[in-house]
Amino acid sequence: MKNQKPTYIVQVFIFLFNAVLIQAQETIPQVEELLDKMTLEEKIGQLNLLTPGGGVATGSVVSKNVEEKINAGQVGGLFGVSGPERVRVAQELAVNNTRLKIPLLFGSDVIHGYKTTFPIPLGLSSSWDMDLIKKVARISATEATADGINWNFSPMVDIARDPRWGRIAEGAGEDPFLGSAIAKTMVEGYQGEDITDPNTMLACVKHFALYGASEAGRDYHTVDMSRTRMFNQYLPPYKAAIDAGVATVMSSFNDVDGVPASGNKWLLTDLLRERWGFNGMVVSDYTSVNEMIAHGLGDLQQVSALALKAGLDMDMVGEGFLTTLKRSYDEGKVTEPEITNACRRVLEAKHKLGLFEDPYRYLDEKRPKKDILTPENRQSAREIAARSFVLFKNHNQILPLKKDVKIALVGPLADSRNNMLGTWAPTGDTKLAITILEGFKNVVPNAKITYAKGANISNDKELANRVNVFGPRIEIDKKAPEKLLQEAMEAANSADIIVAVVGEATEMSGEAASRTDISIPESQKKMIRELVTTGKPLVLVLMSGRPLTILEEFNMPVSILQVWHPGVEAGNAIADVIFGNYNPSGKLTATWPRNVGQIPIYHSVKNTGRPAPKDKFEKFKSNYLDVENTPLLPFGYGLSYTSFEYSDLVLDKTEIGQNESISATVSLTNVGNYDGEEVVQLYLRDMERSITPPIRELKGFQKVFLKKGESKKVTIKVSAEDLKFYNGNLEFVSEPGDFEVYVGTDSNASLKASFIVK
Repeated sequence: MKNQKPTYIVQVFIFLFNAVLIQAQETIPQVEELLDKMTLEEKIGQLNLLTPGGGVATGSVVSKNVEEKINAGQVGGLFGVSGPERVRVAQELAVNNTRLKIPLLFGSDVIHGYKTTFPIPLGLSSSWDMDLIKKVARISATEATADGINWNFSPMVDIARDPRWGRIAEGAGEDPFLGSAIAKTMVEGYQGEDITDPNTMLACVKHFALYGASEAGRDYHTVDMSRTRMFNQYLPPYKAAIDAGVATVMSSFNDVDGVPASGNKWLLTDLLRERWGFNGMVVSDYTSVNEMIAHGLGDLQQVSALALKAGLDMDMVGEGFLTTLKRSYDEGKVTEPEITNACRRVLEAKHKLGLFEDPYRYLDEKRPKKDILTPENRQSAREIAARSFVLFKNHNQILPLKKDVKIALVGPLADSRNNMLGTWAPTGDTKLAITILEGFKNVVPNAKITYAKGANISNDKELANRVNVFGPRIEIDKKAPEKLLQEAMEAANSADIIVAVVGEATEMSGEAASRTDISIPESQKKMIRELVTTGKPLVLVLMSGRPLTILEEFNMPVSILQVWHPGVEAGNAIADVIFGNYNPSGKLTATWPRNVGQIPIYHSVKNTGRPAPKDKFEKFKSNYLDVENTPLLPFGYGLSYTSFEYSDLVLDKTEIGQNESISATVSLTNVGNYDGEEVVQLYLRDMERSITPPIRELKGFQKVFLKKGESKKVTIKVSAEDLKFYNGNLEFVSEPGDFEVYVGTDSNASLKASFIVK
């Protein structure tokens, strides 16, 4: 019968089978001894992750009776609790009031800095600088652990190719090669060389898997793709995090092959554990187990059992495990070894941190003052932010500005402290952020600066209400829009140079912030159009959490500097770049479309049987009637105040075997008037494959500093692994044939060489 408990013989067989699997892995004696002492209810309690509220949640649910549940042994971890004093209170409840004195994990979303906030991850990725990215993770871990946090729900490594999806802000953009490098670097930065050190923390790679491919760019929406696309384009960054030793994995909200990720056995067991060898803990996203009910997979008991059997170990906030697993066990729908295995992985995570030796190792009350928001950390935030900015356009080479000019600083984001940190900075403090107006005054104290707001971020009150859930990001001024614009024009007419700070409010991108119109809001567009009529040099400082459609603005006689949301030192970093204290070196990690009709648009597209000609329209080819196929700004794009010249691309071999590497060397010369950094990018094209290949794939990059007039030989190695791909049978292989190598400043690199794989 359907609900009949398995026979004793079947139970024994299941137990022995799971025991064999466990023995195949290295067991931890302390954990095994503890498991032997635990009741079934105590094991289930460890699978429960709660939040008492008080922070920024990713859903409307807040846990109730948290203290009572800790005392009853029904909690394995908490998030939304920070500070040594608060964490100690909760930890003492677990250690002193429960039978087996098992300590709690304390998690947080430390996405781009803790109290010292850095650029949003999409901006950080634009630095293409792994040393800086690791430094961000190290500082973040040091600050968070000083406040009692030992588990970080980061990095977010979802490949995203649709800028309408707000969470593109949280990742590294569209490319699996670069995304994999950043995923590895972030894990190493958070977890350090010894994860038991009190300034390291468990990393949690998310969202497993494919969340960035939500249909229509709408958050939490359906995902549907082929296995070859999964393995070649979307899964590599997760795999890179696993290979780097990430301690935990978070499941995603979306479905994969029709089964929600939190209950998907193919994803969480067959792929993650058996194929990739991951033996750490898997936690659900916020109430994602419960949300499988809305997906249509059953009631809470059914979906909770499905999740456990699929390989999920810890239930975030939903409490489905806590309230239903015992009943499912009694009815034979789950087994004790399945519950035990999940509990084992939770306990092993705690053991990795050394919490069984010292539950209070992260609770040194001297550390917050010593380690958090130090002058050194803020200086690092300033320098790193400057290195994330991307120069789109430098009309008449107006940038960098002279430090003695009369400046009109205008725009709704020029003095908006609430919009500097960026989305998903729940642990940051907006009151500590440096505005652009303040940054200008700090960097050029003798300049004459006239400020005017000029426009609201948006005049749409309904949009403002939706965005302002977590604070006043869009403030609609009491002054009439016409009055604001008049003030901006008066400031502009009295100045030599106009700097307009425009774009998105912080929460216009991020989670639950999808947009169908990703242009600059009309209120600001109107201001920009009027400022152009003055005929004065105009610099647009563009702030956003995603690629925008800026075709109109790009075609104006303006300079454009993309600064993302730069973090706590935003104003100082922007002023450093505008006035030439740092020469911008950022490169785009997500393609910028001409309009939303081109989406999805990305550099590693496949060719078609009817490819469009590059320079003209041709009927019955793969092109649009109303716009060219090319993006406004390609992947890898970014200008500098200086100019770099590429020449003499040479390969060290013209033929290699399938298990051999090859190196490309190019001459790079700084032919401009400023010292600067350039990201040299290498792309491959496989000319013939058993499955259709992309036109180009990023397979190497190197960031190089050159003084003006200096030349260097830059060598990038392509390994045998870089030549491999997943074929139609999902085998990771390389195949013989011809390859083209392109090296240059972005994905349109023109220097070309060829080689053959035998």
